[in-house]
Amino acid sequence: MSTTKTNTRTCTVGPITIGQGQPLAIIAGPCTLESLELGLEVGQHCKAVCSAAGLPYIFKASFDKANRSSMNSKRGIGIERGLEYFLAIKEELGVPMTTDIHCPEQAEAIAEVVDLIQIPAFLCRQTDLVVASAQACQSHGRGLNIKKGQFLSPGEMGGPVRKATEAGCENLMLTERGTFFGYHRLVNDFIGIADMMELDCSGFSKFGSPPVCFDVTHSTQLPGSGEQTGGRPDRALQLAKAAVAIGVHSLFVECHPNPKEAWSDGATQLGFDGISELIFSSAKLATIERKGSS
Repeated sequence: MSTTKTNTRTCTVGPITIGQGQPLAIIAGPCTLESLELGLEVGQHCKAVCSAAGLPYIFKASFDKANRSSMNSKRGIGIERGLEYFLAIKEELGVPMTTDIHCPEQAEAIAEVVDLIQIPAFLCRQTDLVVASAQACQSHGRGLNIKKGQFLSPGEMGGPVRKATEAGCENLMLTERGTFFGYHRLVNDFIGIADMMELDCSGFSKFGSPPVCFDVTHSTQLPGSGEQTGGRPDRALQLAKAAVAIGVHSLFVECHPNPKEAWSDGATQLGFDGISELIFSSAKLATIERKGSS
């Protein structure tokens, strides 16, 4: 049963509303948009599973991976082709979409197509990026998802939220993706996640704390494992259950038909069987959690 207060605002992503009292939203897709065919294959699978589980679905993929461990790692297809593919996938699947950006100059073009702009965790304190994203989202009626930096406490996310708010965007959400603790390990602090769900925004916003998403697969990463980051995807289901049990509003999951062949995050992405099990299990648990908190 959730113990968090019901003081959260909501975040609108296309036709989907994320927040307190709303169905658990699933944000899922391949880490990198390797091809249009891959995007459609993964999106169709995730949409079908979410539909069967009764959960809203948002497609996710990256057109560029700017924070790779090695110079030799594949970056992605680039913004021009990425926008082309996003439009095609959106038309074919009829679902809202999200992607991450890495520099302020990308915000406007992405906001014209994508329903939710994601700011990567390492960049959540970059003022120019947060402000440009917030302004583009406000201008185009999009949502803004700010991932919590691995180096920040939950309370420190008030800074990025304040920047986005003062730049004109209240339609936002936050994402937890693990905190650095020791060497080659991320740790999820569920007390901290609950605290972030009650983030005090009263000093700069008339709204309550933003809804919180839990990034399941990135939380299983083992950073610093060599030229490619390692991971424990076998623990993704347990983490998802724990996050849903405390009342998070959304889950973020990366998946691929053949994770070992993925351009990026092959050590953490789930296969189709894995993400299907995770979504169905989370849907059942979310129903129990909502009944307990009502």
